[in-house]
Amino acid sequence: MMTIALYIAILSFGVALLMNIWVVARAEGVGDRVLALDTMVINAIAMMILYGILHATPVYFEVSMLFAMVGFISTVAYCRFMLRGNIIE
Repeated sequence: MMTIALYIAILSFGVALLMNIWVVARAEGVGDRVLALDTMVINAIAMMILYGILHATPVYFEVSMLFAMVGFISTVAYCRFMLRGNIIE
């Protein structure tokens, strides 16, 4: 029963990831695209954690933590670039 629930959750997050790709491709403003990319990172992290639970391996948890840190840094850097025009002062 647990594996069926995990497959359904992975499928749901996969559909959400595809919807975020649609928003990135069709969004009007740059801010909407940044938010969609940040949401894509969150969905990818959730999919990695669910995949790690499904296969009972701790490697995916470590990868998801690294992916979360890189996703946060990239979102902050892109927002600073939008606001100020440069990333490093």
